[in-house]
Amino acid sequence: MNKSDSYRWTIGRIKKKVKDHINTIATLANTAAILKEGFENYFWVGFYFFRGNYLLLGPFQGPPACVKLLLDNGVCSDCANERKTIIVDDVHEYPGHVACDSRSNSEIVVPIYNHKKKLMAVLDIDSINFSDFDETDRENLLVIADLLKNIWDQQDS
Repeated sequence: MNKSDSYRWTIGRIKKKVKDHINTIATLANTAAILKEGFENYFWVGFYFFRGNYLLLGPFQGPPACVKLLLDNGVCSDCANERKTIIVDDVHEYPGHVACDSRSNSEIVVPIYNHKKKLMAVLDIDSINFSDFDETDRENLLVIADLLKNIWDQQDS
């Protein structure tokens, strides 16, 4: 399966989880699992919740990760501060990179908003390959981010 086909498959599955949404943590956990399962090159997939002056680890798939990220450095923090998707071809060259796991070599981080355009979280994906993310990833992950805005405005049960 090529990258576009993999995204069609993952987006279809995530749409169903969002449609059946009853709990934010559960929906995000399933989203991380679907993405990790859909792309063998994804080393780590997870969410960090935006808490105003830091990011807090949420549901993820992969090895243990940093629990709390201050907003003063790193790719996730820059994404939260700048409110835009960031693609890094070589994290070892990124100024202020926070290395939760030294096996990570490239990264993409996408902001996740609710319907009121309030930043709720960032979606962080790492790869052990260098230069592993491109515009196809950015475009499709933004589609997923747009789907996820639907889960923040509903009451969890």
